[in-house]
Amino acid sequence: MTQRSLQNDPASRDYQPGAAPLASDDLAAPPPPAGPVLLEVAWEVCNQVGGIYQVLRSKAPLMVQRWGDRYILVGPYEPRSAAVEFEEIRPGGWIAKAINALREQGLVVHYGRWLVPGRPKVMLIEHWQGPEHLADCKYRLWREHGIGTPEQDWLIDGVVSFADATRRLFGALAEARSAYPRAASGGAPFVGHFHEWMGGLAIADLRRMALPVATVFTTHATLLGRYIASSRDDFYEQLPWLDQETEAQRFNIVPQHQIERACAHGAHVFTTVSSITAEECTHLLGRPVDVVLPNGLTIGLYNAGHEQQRLHGEYKEQIHKFTMGHFFPSYSFDLDRTLYFFTSGRFEPRNKGFDLCLEAMARLNAELKASNLGKNVVLFIISRRPTRSINALAMEKRGVLNELAEVCEKITDGVRQRLFARAASGGKLYLEDLVDEYWMLRYRRAQHALKQHCLPMVVTHILEDDANDPVLSQVRQLNLINHEHDPVKVVYCPDFITPTNRLWGIEYDQFVRGCHLGLFPSAYEPWGYTPLECAAMGVPSVTSDLAGFGRYVQENYPTPEQHGMMVLRRRGRSYHDAASDLARYLLDFCRMERRDRIALRNEVDKRSWDFDWAKLGRAYHAAHDLAIGRFEADAAGGIAMFSAASMARRSINDDTPPQA
Repeated sequence: MTQRSLQNDPASRDYQPGAAPLASDDLAAPPPPAGPVLLEVAWEVCNQVGGIYQVLRSKAPLMVQRWGDRYILVGPYEPRSAAVEFEEIRPGGWIAKAINALREQGLVVHYGRWLVPGRPKVMLIEHWQGPEHLADCKYRLWREHGIGTPEQDWLIDGVVSFADATRRLFGALAEARSAYPRAASGGAPFVGHFHEWMGGLAIADLRRMALPVATVFTTHATLLGRYIASSRDDFYEQLPWLDQETEAQRFNIVPQHQIERACAHGAHVFTTVSSITAEECTHLLGRPVDVVLPNGLTIGLYNAGHEQQRLHGEYKEQIHKFTMGHFFPSYSFDLDRTLYFFTSGRFEPRNKGFDLCLEAMARLNAELKASNLGKNVVLFIISRRPTRSINALAMEKRGVLNELAEVCEKITDGVRQRLFARAASGGKLYLEDLVDEYWMLRYRRAQHALKQHCLPMVVTHILEDDANDPVLSQVRQLNLINHEHDPVKVVYCPDFITPTNRLWGIEYDQFVRGCHLGLFPSAYEPWGYTPLECAAMGVPSVTSDLAGFGRYVQENYPTPEQHGMMVLRRRGRSYHDAASDLARYLLDFCRMERRDRIALRNEVDKRSWDFDWAKLGRAYHAAHDLAIGRFEADAAGGIAMFSAASMARRSINDDTPPQA
């Protein structure tokens, strides 16, 4: 998961708030053309929770390009996020008929556009229908599909409620559209592409009711796999021998796991985002993946072309300013000989590889001391944690630094004016008497106020649970506490970097551009957008062969490290062996001079276009076409309905369309 939001992501800047609002839906007349309508269903439509939000938003222009007005996203209605990202419009034609019919039944569906590039059409459902209706939905889920659910679990309750509302929406749309002869001719009227167990539970009822929907289910990470991987080092080695039912009981996620299995088995086409996650699906969900859908980006929204190097220098100066405010009150070092590394993501220190980064940095610290390269490295760890506030000392020193900058600006302005006058009159250059005593005094006072007699802090905020934070605990254990004689420094920022963050005041993507290297040596990562974002902005990065992105790079490039995308070997290797390899690569990177780093960034920039949706999105087209083909085969064979419980018992080696 990245920290991007609609406000700080460059992808959102294509939207112009001043553009004329859409008065009505252009599907109103004439009737839609023959052929399927694609409805993509996810919990994160207009609702940022994790990485799926980035997938849906960045992929939208590609889907609109292929499907046009026959592409509609479906998600739950969240008033706060919808107020920012959603523009409601008046539906027309068969869509209006379906929405009005649902409203008469008490189910409200908001229809409009998502304010992102491509401006895709969206339906947001107010799915909560009260506790009695929820109880009926849960009973039907148990009776018809054998899935029991606990009481008063807000997430599962929401998933069940949303699934029932989605099923009703598909039913109403199918009934309304069937009144249009052109729409009903040839092919499947709808393709339903569902993301994750939270958005896919409706698949079971759609198949049981034999609605005219070709279904695709994408799991971006198996829920059970995420839990198991966080608790053991040899997850992939033990994967073939794990008992999925026992493991689900051990982690107390039996209903969620059963829902995910029902989605996987109920869909016409089962997909995931990487070949390494496909292994999990086969063993934990009991069905091989039909199509792998790697995640891409709209690279043109990030790539700055010939401006990449200039932007790197410009935003590196912003990081220099942060570094001066953070470290220089205690001691100073040469910023021109300083490299900035960073790691970021959801706070899963082991899964995201934060622990391995710190271990490798401790080894790099010793190597830099021994080799006497004269370079410093600052590692930034960016992840959100519960905090009380920004450390007051950090804010005080930022204020003093700003005061010192203002004093220097006043002195410079005054000296320039006096120096010009003296030079024009033929006077000699004596700088001492060109500065007013007032500003000399302010200068010395600001310098004195900036100094502190303690080590620079490691964490920028006051954490809620400082003593038990795993990142801080490892930092203390490794003694990476920012000693002056240590060339490796650590800054742990338990909040996202945004323009409103008083310590930074810049966008996250600007911070990334200013850094020299991104570190993401994950132990578990179904895909991993962070190294892909680095590539899009011309920044070299490290990923691992346990990450979907790393596996994709490994499969498609014989020597990815030459293109600035180093893939660390972690599978089947010990933690310390991987840390040793990473430290060795980091030392080699530190030995590179500026010219070499520029050449490497240029290589990253050239390869970044390989990850554009225009190329990677073809897999989505293949999955949708395959689903339509299987739907037609089912219809021809008279396959009508099934239960999720029966589907979950199918053989994992049978990838023929399921039967009741």
